[in-house]
Amino acid sequence: LSDGNTNAKITVKVFSSLTCLACANFHSEIYYDLKKDFIDAGLVKFEHHPFPLDLAALNAEIILRCSVIDEKKFELLGIIYKKQNLWAVGSDINRINESIKKIGAEFNMKEEKMSSCLKNDKSQDEILNQRIEAQKKYKIQSTPTIFINEKKYSGKVNYKQFKKAIEKNL
Repeated sequence: LSDGNTNAKITVKVFSSLTCLACANFHSEIYYDLKKDFIDAGLVKFEHHPFPLDLAALNAEIILRCSVIDEKKFELLGIIYKKQNLWAVGSDINRINESIKKIGAEFNMKEEKMSSCLKNDKSQDEILNQRIEAQKKYKIQSTPTIFINEKKYSGKVNYKQFKKAIEKNL
């Protein structure tokens, strides 16, 4: 899932789990400013890479990919993170799925479509295979793991410092 100019000089890759609090924090603290300052200006391509740490995160990722118009996917991603404390709670996966589907419904996604996406093993396998590949290639140990032009970013998750790291690459 990507946002921005495909030929941008800088690519930011974020490997995250949709149930991860730090990932939601990164998205709200950095993504929107990054979008305003760099992505919309065509300087940065931003990529969200699924790295689900549990079944709830996997299912939320499936809903994210389930037939939403591409331009709306980052909007949906933002809402999934923003409402994380509402849907990513408890251990009853059926209740969690229902909560995720309520968020999908806000984007005019149909109940039947979301249910069929959740039952689709191909989607699940695709996401899990991407996670395995990312694990092999990038040696990810926690989420979010962020790369700027294939170089691991390990600075603080505040926009001021992240912006400096971006500007070094311009």
